[in-house]
Amino acid sequence: MSYQVQQESGYAIVCLSGDVDLSCSPEARKTILASLSRGQHTLVDLSAVSYIDSSGVASLVEGFQTARRKSLRFGLIGVSAAALGVLELARLDKVFPIHATLAARLEADG
Repeated sequence: MSYQVQQESGYAIVCLSGDVDLSCSPEARKTILASLSRGQHTLVDLSAVSYIDSSGVASLVEGFQTARRKSLRFGLIGVSAAALGVLELARLDKVFPIHATLAARLEADG
């Protein structure tokens, strides 16, 4: 897995790529929570994720829960087919705000 964080339109956008599994999900978790700890609305871009396991999903869930506690916006954008399949299996596609693009998210924010 690799990642980068961008600042755009009032969001920290955490772009993950590759396999998000047990060996690297702690880094994903740390990166997501760091953005939230700075009080930043956070989106996780999963468009380049080829595989995500339960530890990666747990990092997303923890980010979502942390954002709610801090009254920050959190969501997923550009979710790859592989990642979406896992989220659908866990029924988390009904929990996370998911948008195809940042523009779609910004439009939903109103």
